Amino acid sequence: MIDVKKLTSKDIGKWVIYKTGFSAERGKIKSWNDKYIFVVYKCNNEWDRFQDFTASATNPKDLKFQ
Repeated sequence: MIDVKKLTSKDIGKWVIYKTGFSAERGKIKSWNDKYIFVVYKCNNEWDRFQDFTASATNPKDLKFQ
């Protein structure tokens, strides 16, 4: 679990793992609000441009830093 209240601008672009059940997916933090962390999971493998891609609202309880 990632605590949204402890995130800072230095966390933008950090790798995270989304895990529920038996599946896991890797992505980068784009932004957050008080309820969700917005993570880019797919960007055609252009991770240097991840901020140009759509992020998915993800429950912080399902995320951990890689």
